[in-house]
Amino acid sequence: MRISVVGLGYVGAVCSACFANEGHEVIGMDIDAVKVDLINQGKAPIVEKDLEDYISRNVKARRLRATTDLKEAIDNSDITIISVGTPSKPNGDIDLKYIKEAAKAIGEKLKEKDAFHIVSMRSTVLPGTGKNVVIPIIEEISGKKAGVDFGYVSNPEFLREGTAIWDFYNPPKTVVGATDERSYKTFRELYSFLKAPYFEVEIEVAEMIKYADNSWHATKVTFANEIGMICKKLGIDSHKVMDVFCADTKLNISTYYLKPGFAFGGSCLPKDVRAITYKAKSLDENTPLLNSLMPSNEYQIKRVYNEFIKPLKSRKIAVLGLSFKPNTDDLRESPVLELTELLIGKGYKVSIYDPNVLKAKEDGANKALLENELWHINERLSNNLDKVIQENDIILIGNGSKEFQNIPQKYTDKYIIDLMRVTNQPSKNNYIGIAW
Repeated sequence: MRISVVGLGYVGAVCSACFANEGHEVIGMDIDAVKVDLINQGKAPIVEKDLEDYISRNVKARRLRATTDLKEAIDNSDITIISVGTPSKPNGDIDLKYIKEAAKAIGEKLKEKDAFHIVSMRSTVLPGTGKNVVIPIIEEISGKKAGVDFGYVSNPEFLREGTAIWDFYNPPKTVVGATDERSYKTFRELYSFLKAPYFEVEIEVAEMIKYADNSWHATKVTFANEIGMICKKLGIDSHKVMDVFCADTKLNISTYYLKPGFAFGGSCLPKDVRAITYKAKSLDENTPLLNSLMPSNEYQIKRVYNEFIKPLKSRKIAVLGLSFKPNTDDLRESPVLELTELLIGKGYKVSIYDPNVLKAKEDGANKALLENELWHINERLSNNLDKVIQENDIILIGNGSKEFQNIPQKYTDKYIIDLMRVTNQPSKNNYIGIAW
């Protein structure tokens, strides 16, 4: 394929060299003549392991060259990859000035080109940048229509400095969001040499993934540092602790707990977070990340009420699933229980269905708890799921029990508020997913 790369900084230089190394005809474009001259001499414009070898080899093979002329780059390519900088503004917002400049310049050049051309965003940009900023600029200036006359692709990079060449060939994943099937097909072919998982998603999903990744990486660094700070004060080797921590790939280093939904609860997480943050405080150690966990968790409960329940006109609500997770009657620090008590306190007519908690009314460990401390919950429990649903206007699905999975499709005349995503359908009309 014929590829042009706009911006020959860290990402652009690496991608140019690697795509050329795969046999593609690559033109790198940058307004900085020094970078252009270095690449045309077979030299790397940045320090990166193996990059100069890749550039030198492919310049000699005439698969890679560089120019300061964008028209030349676009005229001699079918795909243009944008890899310009996206620095921060003083207020923390992303600065899109280089993205906008690139989009304007590309729009001007596409106005003169008849052939279908794909514009790919490799720079890290916030969700909505493609559809609300880049595409409109190109369409207005070029007079062409995205998805018809030109394609737009969001294709985030996952390169680490110092191992960028290796990362290019061994990515954790390849993500492509596009305006049209023609662009998807082209990128399937472009990345066909990689063995990594390949995802075709909406453009906004592709844009958001990089931010989810980097926020998680920052969270991991901060978490490890705060655990290390506590360990240091206690005379414990934090590396031994974290070596054992990381050996757990069932819960710790895994996909578990990483599905957006409702607040955490149960007999362990809340009390242990409180205990370790109290211990840190007693050691005069500041742990901002760990300290934020309980307030954030409490906010999730208030958010569901304020954003999704309070705006509805009806005050008749059925709560399906009271325990903090399915297949248990454990009500200890259940966030659904806390939300239910909030609703009762606000004057809502609440009906509750949870077969596991119902069983506890007879002979379980929660019998005394329900009859004494939670009598206001006990008197609202029902053993008839259909009746509970039919008698209320709002249905709150509180845990992921299989019994609740077909409710959004079956009861389309009710407001369904799903805390656990029991169905894969997106929020629409009467179905409200709290994080999707």
